[in-house]
Amino acid sequence: MPSSASIGLINPKSPTNVGAVMRAAGCYRVDSVRYTGTRYTRAARFHTDTQDVSRHIPLTGVDDILDNLPPGTRVVCVELVEGAVALPAFSHPERALYVFGPEDGSLSQELIDRADHVVYIPTVGCMNLAATVNVLLYDRLAKSSAGIGNDALIRESRDTNNRVRVARPAA
Repeated sequence: MPSSASIGLINPKSPTNVGAVMRAAGCYRVDSVRYTGTRYTRAARFHTDTQDVSRHIPLTGVDDILDNLPPGTRVVCVELVEGAVALPAFSHPERALYVFGPEDGSLSQELIDRADHVVYIPTVGCMNLAATVNVLLYDRLAKSSAGIGNDALIRESRDTNNRVRVARPAA
């Protein structure tokens, strides 16, 4: 079964944060993003997906974040909650749905109870939604064999205005 990661957002309120989550999804090769609630749908007309990632990665509204998950998908709630595992000590499952709460609230106890894993990012205070998604996805990448980059990846990923190189010392 191939490795895959999806993002679940519980009632996100900020189109700016959802746009930033979509950008992170593209950067870290997430398979899909799903969300619950109506706040984002009402605000979606404010186009914030600056790299048009949603053309390649589905962004889907759902009634229940856990409905219709692919077989073998593990639910990982990301929340500052007592008893959670600190992200540096967490081993990511091959197939995961990472679930994040709203910017102005927390995940429900029912959802926490249904999760396979609950993790938190050990910060002083809480980060915003998009920052939390980026840190989680970077941690997944850094701990995987796919986390090793090279100059070809840099050339493919960098901005068109960036042609800077590291000077190589003379041999």
